[in-house]
Amino acid sequence: MATDHTHEHDHPIDWREHGVKVIPGDSLDPNTAQTPGMNRAAAIDRARAGAEKIWAGTVTIHANAKTGAHHHGDLESIIYVVKGRARMRWGERLEYVAEAGPGDFIFVPPYVPHQEINANADETLECVVVRSGQEPIVVNLDIDPVEKPEGVAWIDPIHR
Repeated sequence: MATDHTHEHDHPIDWREHGVKVIPGDSLDPNTAQTPGMNRAAAIDRARAGAEKIWAGTVTIHANAKTGAHHHGDLESIIYVVKGRARMRWGERLEYVAEAGPGDFIFVPPYVPHQEINANADETLECVVVRSGQEPIVVNLDIDPVEKPEGVAWIDPIHR
């Protein structure tokens, strides 16, 4: 049984205009907040897709490169590794480290100082990023890297 969905003023919704959007991978927008050492490109945001609560795009880090330390304010971030090996460093002095490979998800909570590192010397790191808000918040930080980061193998509470 079909339902006639309407907005709060009883006008039918134009699903052609306000429905599903497909953003081709070759038309992402690089005009977004950047961090030294990586290239971000927006796929889903308010301007391109009408999204109100999330932002999604791609991140590419060249072989053997690392980003500057930064955080994303009160936004939560999810990074999905498509290709390559990501080394994440985080903490007040970037003293913690963990790695992720293709198919792995990385969660970065609000305000966490972090750094993305391409752990491969000869392969580009390609990731998809999703954030919990529309603002392109990138706070670049002046943190001296630590020489011996502490390895952290995180195991979620469900799979201990």
